[in-house]
Amino acid sequence: MLDTVLVVLQVVFVLIGGYQTIVAFFGLARKDKRAVYEPQKSFAILVAAHNEEKVVGALLENLRHLNYPKELYEVFVIADNCTDNTASIARSYGVHAFERHDSSRRGKGYAIEWMLRELWKLPRQFDAIVMFDADNLASPDYLRHMNNDLCAGHRVIQAYLDTKNPHDSWITSAYAVSYWFCNRLWQMSRTNLGLANYLGGTGMCFEAKLLREIGWGATSLVEDLEFTMRCVKRGVKPIFNYEAKVFDEKPLSFKASWKQRLRWMQGHFEVARRYFFPLIWQGIKERSWTKIDMALYALNVYNVFITGVVTTVLYLDMFLPGKAHFTSVYAHAPWLLMTLSLLSVIQFPIALYLERAPKKIIKSLITFPLYLLSWYPLTFYAFFTQTNKQWSHTQHTRVIRIDEMQKQAS
Repeated sequence: MLDTVLVVLQVVFVLIGGYQTIVAFFGLARKDKRAVYEPQKSFAILVAAHNEEKVVGALLENLRHLNYPKELYEVFVIADNCTDNTASIARSYGVHAFERHDSSRRGKGYAIEWMLRELWKLPRQFDAIVMFDADNLASPDYLRHMNNDLCAGHRVIQAYLDTKNPHDSWITSAYAVSYWFCNRLWQMSRTNLGLANYLGGTGMCFEAKLLREIGWGATSLVEDLEFTMRCVKRGVKPIFNYEAKVFDEKPLSFKASWKQRLRWMQGHFEVARRYFFPLIWQGIKERSWTKIDMALYALNVYNVFITGVVTTVLYLDMFLPGKAHFTSVYAHAPWLLMTLSLLSVIQFPIALYLERAPKKIIKSLITFPLYLLSWYPLTFYAFFTQTNKQWSHTQHTRVIRIDEMQKQAS
């Protein structure tokens, strides 16, 4: 009986992994040509901040100089349970600072939900809401690209996410490789196939009317993924804008990275439990591949968890004395699985080439497998601690400004 269960699990997740691998190659080409409109949409830019006095000034300076009419956007800093000078620094830049103090409902999702309620009370109303983290930097033409997509009728837009500090350590390099891979072979592939894109937590733009209609309602540890699922479930398709760039600071140490990614996986388990079955059922019932694809994306965390457990069981069985007790699908289809594995591996250097990654980042591919392998014990631990709802704050170490990013890009 146990052997049958293991075989079924192997087949199911090989099929899912094969599907994801094949879909990725649809991102090799860029096909998204979009219409250009004159600036006309107004934006409320929300900056989520918890004790971010070190970095928030660089972002506010960056936002002050966006290539967009100044009368068409305002910046609102959410000083969420701050015990430092985040709010006063924000006001010194002439932007709105809203201070929130709620020790029982901690986390970015709750802060955004609270800020939206405050925003709706203001005399001025905006066409769209943009969300950044305090450690971000945005390309000067970010709002112009958001304006183009909103004018074209899109309601939820995700920008291209890049890293501010890819060369600081082996772990920041690993994040950078992952981001370039995801932008090109996950996001762009779904753009080319006409599927929904997923939100990445920052650089997100929402039609204000949509947020008023359905509310935020995303208060899990991964509010971006949760809101993505809510949108797709309602038939709203988030899109990806390759040209709008947002740079995010990544943690320098493996310990800090583990803490951040653990939060992501704990939240991912919760979202998968809540949305996988409703989305897969709706997708089948409505013959919507968009919903089926997003349901499979929600299932990724279980894919990592279950394949890790099954692989461990099969290896232990193989090294035990005597005859094998369990059937390995690999033994019956070695060439197929070797081909899929090879395709999965070469996707990363392909993504680096397509995204014109800095040449010195290539050496990070040596340690990158360690980063990938670390997801298995991390996800295993997250599975047994997924009831944790405590938001973990990522500490920032230095200030990076947009001119430095532009020099690095050139």
